[in-house]
Parts: sequence; structure tokens; C-alpha cells
Amino acid sequence: MDIAVRREPIEGERRVAATPASTAQYLKNGLSVTIERGAGTASGYADADYEAAGATLVDAVDLGRVEVLAHVRPLDAATIGALPSGAVTVGFGSPASELDGVAALAAQGVTAFSLELIPRISRAQSMDALTSQSLIAGYRCVLEAGMRFPRFFPLYMTAAGTIPPARVLVLGAGVAGLQAIATAKRLGAKVSAYDVRSASADEVRSMGGTFIHLDLDAAADAAGGYAKELAADRADRQRELLAPHVADADVIITTAAIPGRPAPRLITASMLQGMKPASVIVDLAAETGGNVEGAVAGEDVRVEVPGGFVTIVGMKDAPSTMAFDASRLLAQNIANLIGLMTVEGAIAPDFDDEVVAGACLAHAGEVRHEPTAAAIAAAATSSTGTTGAH
Repeated sequence: MDIAVRREPIEGERRVAATPASTAQYLKNGLSVTIERGAGTASGYADADYEAAGATLVDAVDLGRVEVLAHVRPLDAATIGALPSGAVTVGFGSPASELDGVAALAAQGVTAFSLELIPRISRAQSMDALTSQSLIAGYRCVLEAGMRFPRFFPLYMTAAGTIPPARVLVLGAGVAGLQAIATAKRLGAKVSAYDVRSASADEVRSMGGTFIHLDLDAAADAAGGYAKELAADRADRQRELLAPHVADADVIITTAAIPGRPAPRLITASMLQGMKPASVIVDLAAETGGNVEGAVAGEDVRVEVPGGFVTIVGMKDAPSTMAFDASRLLAQNIANLIGLMTVEGAIAPDFDDEVVAGACLAHAGEVRHEPTAAAIAAAATSSTGTTGAH
């Protein structure tokens, strides 16, 4: 069977779903690879390198003849409609926000695997694209902050005086947050961090950060190592307790996310007013509503505070800003998942395997991921009810 890879059609997306290294892995497993010319150029992977690895280069992938399509971003309606029944797709599916696309995949008879659905178990770590891409994003957030912060991160003792280290606060200590802590520490900052999950304190300390304990009643752990949404009164209390830590910080990195839900609001406009002038906040969650009030994905927003302004950096396509390494990791995640399903040169998903079954979004005309199927059904019922009301 053939693995097809296109240049990502979404503007600004520089990652690619296969690299020369993953191409070689496919061929070793008895698969062939077709690459659209220029697919890896924005990531730093040349056509000649794919060709040397054994890929076939084409001017355009014929979607109507695709057997397996590896992709980065969720597929658009035109792409889904052009795929043949029985085709297999592997990439990010964003099922919580792409209900129409998921329904279209099922209706088209496509077997779709969504990288977001990979079970968070030890056996699937090599396929965990959320983790690999969060690693990139957390690192990049600190670099973005450093480029805008008008001071050094590390302590410097000079003949002209001592420059104190920057105080960096990281809110959300998942993979991205932990990488942000480690990066800020390597740059010499004094780092503290907070997360609602009970396991986070030891993880923060292991990265060299100081964990902030807030007087909340209980932790908010959910399945898979994620956080669950706080009740409104506890969220208000959390912001109240965070306010003095926010005011004390020079740089804040926010990475808090809840799968399938808008990003939790951690910093309000009133909390910003307590910050020092020239402080910088980098909001990794800006694309899903933002942890910071006023954050806009892809933009820098200056907020006036007493004595100056605070800069809010709304991150957008964070892994894509470091496309070479992001693609290296992502392509390997995809190749490992496809390798798990490869038998004698053909893709043969074993749905008794918890990794394969867990990652499957659609198969044989049905939406296989139950929460997404329920959301699609609820949306259809709501639409029917609204139409009936008119």
C-alpha cells in the first residue's frame, strides 16, 4: 500500500506529515510513499532527500486514488469528498471542533485515525503526537517571551551593578508547561509554576521550578493526565489566589487546556492591572479562547497598566514555528502508528488493539469515537429542533 503526503493546504502551516527518515521506515515495512513536490520545503526537507529515501515525487497527489493519506491538520471538506471509500487517513482530526468533518469522513467511508485520540499509555508513547508537539510549543513560548522582555533572564553580577534574574511564572504544568519551566531555567530565570492537578507538584520540582500551592479544596485531575474544568466558584477562588503571584511575575507562560472545551480563564483584565510595566505574558491557549483575557491568537496585544503596558502574546501554530523538529517528531509519531497497523505491506487495523481502537475516529461508515458520535447526534437533534421551531 502507498502512503500519500501533500503540502499542507492551510496557510501558515509549515509542518509536513512525513520526513525522509519516516519515508525510509515505511519502505522498510513494505509500504511505498508518494510525496507532493515541495511538501517538506517549508520545514527544511528537500525533495531530493525524499527521493533519496525512496519516495516517489509527484506534482499533485491524486486524492481519488489515495490508499493512505498522512496529514498534519484536519482535512477540509473538499479533500474528504475527493477520497475514495476505504481510504485510510492518519493525522490530527480535532474531533471536538470538527464535527462536520468527522461526519463527512464517516459518510465517505473513510477509515480515519486522529492523533489526539491516541491512548495515553506507555505502549503508545512513541505515537503520542500531542506530547511531541507540546514539547515544541512550550520551548517556543519561552523564546517568544525572551524576545519581547526588555531585560535579561539570568542573574548578572557586573562592575556596574547586579542585574536580578527574571521571575517567570508558568500556569499549567502539562508537557508544554514543563518544557517551558525547563527552558526558562536553562536561561537563568527564577521559575515558579502552578497547576490544578495533584501530580504536578513533583513534576514541577523535577524541572527545577517552585510549585505554588493554592488553598483550593481538591485537585482537578481527569483521565489521561489532563485537568478537568473547575466549578465557577472554585475558578473564581483560583484567580483570587493567583493574583499576587501574577503581580510578582516579570514573564508569564500560560499553557492550561481542557480537551474538547474552551481554555480556562486564569488571568483577567483586572489581574493585569497589578502587573509591572514591561511584563510579558505568552498565552499558548489563545487559539482555544485564551487563558488570558484579551489574548488574540497570532497577535501581540498591549494592555495599559499603571506606569506603562503589559504585552500579551497570543500564540498561533506554535509547533509550526519550529517546523523542522516539529515535523521530525510528528512524522515519527504517524509512522509508528501506521507501523502498528501494517501487516505484510498492507494497512490492516486490528480493532482489538486498544491503541488502534482508541485512535480510530471513523470506520465502515460509522463514527467510532463515542463522545464525538454523541456530539454529532446532539448537534443534528438541535438543528432539527431549531428548524422545526421556525
